Amino acid sequence: MDFTLQKGKRYRSVITLGFVERIASNEMIANKFQAAGFTDVKVTGEGGTRYAEGVWNQDNTRPTYPAQISDIAEVVA
Repeated sequence: MDFTLQKGKRYRSVITLGFVERIASNEMIANKFQAAGFTDVKVTGEGGTRYAEGVWNQDNTRPTYPAQISDIAEVVA
């Protein structure tokens, strides 16, 4: 996946978790996104499919995404 995150913009992604990963709470997933550089993170969903939304608070970057993350899109107000 090739997608540039731009500072100050809000993004949404789909997270597809494997069998064992499904035990992770939405709070645990949100903490991972915050550690990566997002602020105002919200994670919804349950089981194998979660949805994360947050504001990228670092310099513009084109990161490597874990296989679990897909469908990254900017959230336009």
